[in-house]
Amino acid sequence: MRLIGSGLAAIGLVGAGIGIGLIFAALINGTSRNPSQKGQLFTYAILGISLSESTGLFATIISFLILYS
Repeated sequence: MRLIGSGLAAIGLVGAGIGIGLIFAALINGTSRNPSQKGQLFTYAILGISLSESTGLFATIISFLILYS
C-alpha cells in the first residue's frame, strides 16, 4: 500500500511539468509579440517557474515521506 500511495503522491509532478511548459510557451509567445519587454517577461517567467517547481518538490517530498516512513 505504501508503494501505491507514494506513486499517487508523485502525480503532482505531472502538474509541475505542465505548468513549466505553459510558462515557457507564454514566454516565447510574449517575446515574439513584443521583443522590447524581454527582460520583464523573463523575470516573471522565472518567478512562475519557481512557484510551479515548488509544488513539484512538495509532491516529491510527500511521496518520499510515504515511501520511507
